[in-house]
Amino acid sequence: MKNYSICLPSYSIGNKVYDKIEEICSPFGKTAVCIGGKTAISKVKEKLCESTKNTSVEIVDFIWYGGESSYENVDILMNNETVKNADMIFAVGGGKALDTCKALAFKLDKTIFTFPTIASNCSGTTSVSIMYNRDASFKEPFFFPAPAKHCFICTEVIAKSPSKYIWAGMGDTYAKYFESVMSSRGEDLVHYHNLGVTTSQLCLYPLLKYGAKALSDFKEGKASFEVEQVILSVVVTTGIASILLTAEHIIDYNTGLAHAVFYALTSYPHIEERHLHGEIVAFGVLILLLTDGDEKMFKTIFDFNKSVSLPTCLADIEMNENDLDKLVPMVCAMKDIDHNPYKISEEMVFNAFKRLEEYNKNN
Repeated sequence: MKNYSICLPSYSIGNKVYDKIEEICSPFGKTAVCIGGKTAISKVKEKLCESTKNTSVEIVDFIWYGGESSYENVDILMNNETVKNADMIFAVGGGKALDTCKALAFKLDKTIFTFPTIASNCSGTTSVSIMYNRDASFKEPFFFPAPAKHCFICTEVIAKSPSKYIWAGMGDTYAKYFESVMSSRGEDLVHYHNLGVTTSQLCLYPLLKYGAKALSDFKEGKASFEVEQVILSVVVTTGIASILLTAEHIIDYNTGLAHAVFYALTSYPHIEERHLHGEIVAFGVLILLLTDGDEKMFKTIFDFNKSVSLPTCLADIEMNENDLDKLVPMVCAMKDIDHNPYKISEEMVFNAFKRLEEYNKNN
């Protein structure tokens, strides 16, 4: 029996969670530097300053993270005197801003707190940063022993962000369930992997129940109960599942055919330019379910995608059946499908695409 540690995220959610900064952050220092995206900082700067006024925690500066989650930007921030002298890092924004700050905090051995301003991913609660090259191409995952010390999820802030982020976030979130269940099928899992797969159920079922209403409310800027449930699935549940599924810093149970479809499609410039990660992954889930032969769940997800306008056919992502001869081999070459209960062949994936197109014509 091996020895291991699992560090799970700590978080607060609600419309006044920034008022908890003094209580939660003060044990870790007196000064904090706020680093994040320009738009994100502009949305929360006044709230953060008001919440820390007359407290023992002083925000010493607001600094742009650099625009890309890259080691080059981490190095620039590491050499900033204000960053070096601050006791804590407050990371504000979307996935790339938070990932940059997490890498920065690890390298400087500083305590980090995250303040996500959109609900498109689980960066605020995960113990990994997705790092990119200067040209925005993917470089590598950078794993840490633990997630941020605490994640402050302000529903009022997130509910005022563009709805496209939570829309795409739902697709990426429910993929966690299907990919982990499929990749672990038939295996005698260790406890943390088993716990991750079991937890992933909450990446799917709350979205099926609350997703359509949440998206409608979100478009009106309402931080409703349904919106909160979806935010929790996207930001928190997916983060917990990911930490458990990648405890050994492997991707075996944390990815799958849906992400293989996404990564293959990124070779087409228009996908990167005009489509979001979770949007394409949601489409990939339909290919996964048809490849796996789960007709009942396929129809459930197809209907859900239709209800929230996530893609259900090639035309929705500006592709057509003429692209399949090039696309399918790229999908099957992705390492994301290496760990699977059976070998996924090009014929199986090709047939799944064709069946999806046929289903769209008849429905």
